Amino acid sequence: MTDFTRRAVLGRFAVAGVAAAAGSAWVSACEGKQSGGSLNTDNEVKPATEATKAANADVLKSLPFNDRSDFEDAQRNLIARPDTLTIKDADGNTVWDLESYKAFIGDDKPAPDTVNPSLWRNAQLCMNYGLFKVVDRIYQVRGYDLSNITFIQGDTGWIVFDPLVSPETARAALDLANRHLGEKPIVAVVHSHSHTDHYGGIRGVVAQGDVDSGKIRVIAPANFVEDVVDENVLAGNAMSRRAVYMFGAQLPRDPAGGVNAGLGQTISTSKPTLIMPTDIVSTTGTKLTVDGVEMVFQMTPGTEAPTEMNTFFPQFKAMWMAENTTNTMHNLLTLRGAQVRNPLIWAAFIDEAIRLYGAQTEVKFQSHHWPMWGNAKIVDYFKRQRDLYKYTHDQSVRLMNEGLIGSEIAEEIELPPELSNFWPNRGYYGTLRHNSRAVYQRYMGWYDSNPSDLNDLPPQQAATKYIEYMGGESAVLRKAKGDFDAGNYRWAAMVLKHVVFANPDSVDGKNLLADCYEQLGYQAESGPWRSEYLQGAYELRNGVPDVAATDAASPDTIRAMPPEKLFDYLAVRLNGPKAAGKKITLNMKFTDLNKEYGLTVENAVLNYAPEPVDGADATLTLDKATLDDIELKKIKLDQAISSKRITIDGNRGAFDEFMGLLDTFPFWFNIVTP
Repeated sequence: MTDFTRRAVLGRFAVAGVAAAAGSAWVSACEGKQSGGSLNTDNEVKPATEATKAANADVLKSLPFNDRSDFEDAQRNLIARPDTLTIKDADGNTVWDLESYKAFIGDDKPAPDTVNPSLWRNAQLCMNYGLFKVVDRIYQVRGYDLSNITFIQGDTGWIVFDPLVSPETARAALDLANRHLGEKPIVAVVHSHSHTDHYGGIRGVVAQGDVDSGKIRVIAPANFVEDVVDENVLAGNAMSRRAVYMFGAQLPRDPAGGVNAGLGQTISTSKPTLIMPTDIVSTTGTKLTVDGVEMVFQMTPGTEAPTEMNTFFPQFKAMWMAENTTNTMHNLLTLRGAQVRNPLIWAAFIDEAIRLYGAQTEVKFQSHHWPMWGNAKIVDYFKRQRDLYKYTHDQSVRLMNEGLIGSEIAEEIELPPELSNFWPNRGYYGTLRHNSRAVYQRYMGWYDSNPSDLNDLPPQQAATKYIEYMGGESAVLRKAKGDFDAGNYRWAAMVLKHVVFANPDSVDGKNLLADCYEQLGYQAESGPWRSEYLQGAYELRNGVPDVAATDAASPDTIRAMPPEKLFDYLAVRLNGPKAAGKKITLNMKFTDLNKEYGLTVENAVLNYAPEPVDGADATLTLDKATLDDIELKKIKLDQAISSKRITIDGNRGAFDEFMGLLDTFPFWFNIVTP
């Protein structure tokens, strides 16, 4: 996936604190408190307006909805599915609930007025859950999480590809496969890439002891663990908060709320796990034969993930595309925030897959959505997915070189019909608008070269002046209401943002802005865009949530972090203004790693080196497990010191001063209000 680290915090608020029926009020976990301090008296979900109904009706006319081949592929070779699908953890907490979607999404139901018909079609397709045969000896369980889990039948056991987000969902999928295909031991697990929905459930199907003994192999691409640890550590808090928006974490599952996440319905909510790989694949063309199954790997770093690989199965004429091609336009830049992906590299690796394996491929399958059969159809699909990313890159850069800035490029660029009318290229996850702006960002950065934007005022200060120049809040609200009534939601939202930032206590401003976001969400073809708009409307009406945020970092990820990554994280937590004028030197000696590091706070910056500082203020001696337990909140720092798991030689006060300079980041920071 997927292009976000699957943060457990999302699931904790997925349905908690919201009521479920369409058109009902959404009750937040904080009982309707608003950031402005007043109680919102107009927090009812609104129906689709006539303008939204007309916009969605136009979608029905513009796309080939009579093409039902995707439904045939999504339903093909179904072996079994349970009548109901709700999966719980050992404590009885629900970690996956497809029933909440089944209550209102069905193949025979037309799109509600409050859902873009194209997104509704994708939701219907993603509701095809259960155990499916791809070809003989290749099976998938779909609809048990955001991603698919794949079982390759070897001579004696299963080779598992990408074991979902959560151990509980992975275990349930394995049980389904064993129940209907015959119970077999797992002989290997393959991780296609470094996003959590492709490795997080591994401990649900594999025991650490079986890996340690060599009974089970864990195969992953080069830099897999480094990228698992690296991708979201430093900016993890901000990304996680923004991911609440991207996935609509507090939205009810109903036609006016959460409907589909683009790659699947949503994510499961248990703690992801990680087992260190035993086999690393580094080069394209590497062949491994595991339990009688030959696999040929294609390395694709820098595409959908920093670390990723496709796999060709010569015996089965089957091509596993990981997440490099799915049945949607993917993200070049995720809405939660990330580094921009390179569409040129992405297109080039799809082209390489065509050249290396295209002629031999009779079925393609991947970690999301449903497979495709037939060589000619598959090669055509590969070409159109390749050209989707190449076109986005080339035309964005062309328009950039003609002088357009990101927002202008997004407004101008259009896919040609041969790409736009191809269902797997529709923007259910990424969109052409934000992907084209990502290309601009990759080349040009944040500055559009207009001097007015070089040192522009921050949103709250600018909003105050905008409202003053526009004649005051009441005048702006009157005009904005007129634009809302006319269906000009994009413009009304831009204006009303200034009302809210100039006056966070403006109930009328927040309510009207929420109404705009709501209609924009109803019209959105992208699942994440819909979630962004509707989550924004939710928080405007109900306030920033006031509930405990679960620590998102999984224990296995913490344990995989080397000390250097922790020091990088401490450096971004250092409060620079508070640290100004201070000089603190500390040594940290890890007894189990036989390593010692020197940390220096100077010039309001934390630096570290793989050697001690001479004459340090204090030296801490500990093992990595103790550091992990502190990070995981299994033990407090003072407890670790008093129990002698950490010893401090020298000036304890210097260490305490250092700890006092570290910020603790608030999870629930404001987004749609200042």
